Amino acid sequence: MTRSRRLATAATAVLALTLTLPLAGAASATTVNSSASASATASVSASVSASVSASAQLPRPTGPYPVGRDTLHLVDADRPDPWVPAAGARQLMVSMYYPARPGTGGPTAPYMTTEEARLLLELRAPDATVPPEVISGVRTWAHTDARPLGGRFPLLVLSPGFTFPRATLTGLAEDLASRGYVVALVDHPYENAGTTLPDGTTLPCAICDESPEVDPRDIAESRAVDVSFVLDRLTGRHPAWRYARTIDPRRIGMAGHSIGGAAAVATMAADARVRAGANMDGTMFSPVPETGLDGRPFLMFGAERGIVDETWDQGWARLDGWKRWMTVEGANHGSFTDVPLIAELAGIPSPTPLPFERGEALTRAYLAAFFDQQLKGIAQPLLDGPSPDNPEVSVRLP
Repeated sequence: MTRSRRLATAATAVLALTLTLPLAGAASATTVNSSASASATASVSASVSASVSASAQLPRPTGPYPVGRDTLHLVDADRPDPWVPAAGARQLMVSMYYPARPGTGGPTAPYMTTEEARLLLELRAPDATVPPEVISGVRTWAHTDARPLGGRFPLLVLSPGFTFPRATLTGLAEDLASRGYVVALVDHPYENAGTTLPDGTTLPCAICDESPEVDPRDIAESRAVDVSFVLDRLTGRHPAWRYARTIDPRRIGMAGHSIGGAAAVATMAADARVRAGANMDGTMFSPVPETGLDGRPFLMFGAERGIVDETWDQGWARLDGWKRWMTVEGANHGSFTDVPLIAELAGIPSPTPLPFERGEALTRAYLAAFFDQQLKGIAQPLLDGPSPDNPEVSVRLP
């Protein structure tokens, strides 16, 4: 078996366990109307959605600011799509969350499109009978067309796990924005169940099948290129986002879940603009360089390592700046995302004793503490040892 096949098989095995149990150059940019959705499905499904999802919502953001959301369609005309070259230039969909002025904006932003929800259920919960509108209809808290709060804020880039649409990190993105961050939540097309473009086309996954021999390291490093392009388009001389003036380009961080966490390592290794990074339960297929990350801080935040994962031990040893390794008792791979809520809506029993709301609260608290300390210079004792308020979290210090 080749190295590529071994890594791909290992990644697929971990993801299968996670997703079957808890669901478990030139460039162009387009600003998308956040209220747009995929084509309507049968009216009977819509009526079921209305009754089932009426109470389904993400936890309320905990910060002091209301949250706005824009959606960007970015096209890298200098780079063919790495997975489907025949598709042409690499396209990315990016949800921008930001602190907003109170009382401004339209309705709350949609969670995901109906077609994205349908493809996610088809890929990861094929036996579920829930209409996709139940998933796409989850209530969010960010408002479309909200005016940004005055000032400049740190920028955080979030990258989701393999096969997951960016929507599965919405709860975290909204909370970080409410605490005073601009958040760029990136979809990586053809690597997740489905990505809906502004014209209504939804790109399916091209590499989710076990059969293609795709090295997870290649995925992580391709995402690093994606993220650097996003940073170019957000902080360059002619930014793609209308509110780019709210970004402080000297304070940029990145966090990712699963292979998105590996991508955080790969991005920091390739792009010095990212000043702090966090990996949420991701095997580090793209390893920390032997020389470290130039002293930049890094947070390893995940579930108890039930299987041997030498990449975390190796990464810990190589990190050469401020670092913490935090383990959440009772969590599983999906506990750091919205996936447990999706699983609940799909009727899939949870295999973990950690409730969705608790996992979400812990993830929000520790990620915010990390970036508050590293990008805002606000000391966070929460990061320096056990907390009586959070007995699930163990802290490993250098």
